[in-house]
Amino acid sequence: MTIELDHTIVPSHTAVASAERLAHLLGVPWSPQAPLGPFSPVYLNDGLTLDFIQTDEAFPIYHFAFRVPEADFDAILGRIRAAGIPFRSDVRGGGEGRINTDYGGRMVYWNEPDGHQWEILTVSYARAPA
Repeated sequence: MTIELDHTIVPSHTAVASAERLAHLLGVPWSPQAPLGPFSPVYLNDGLTLDFIQTDEAFPIYHFAFRVPEADFDAILGRIRAAGIPFRSDVRGGGEGRINTDYGGRMVYWNEPDGHQWEILTVSYARAPA
């Protein structure tokens, strides 16, 4: 059996602006309005979409980690720096403006205005190497 994550909903107090900002940083397409539903989708790849939904309610802070090739990491980090967004090497804070290389690749973390935490990494540390 093959299971693939198709989409997930990201609650936001500024859905369109948050979707646009993430899409710009990652260098992927987005839309202010989904063809179906009340979402502002960010199209991460051919099979996965983050659907930002507008809400005035309180919501938990989510963490999303995006594994990217080395060249894309450099481009994304360049856009983060150009936008003046603070980034760090540690998930809980600390290592401000530094890149984490603890797991054989590179990774950085940053938070968006709603508080959600984004991460880009070049090597997954979620699973042991094959």
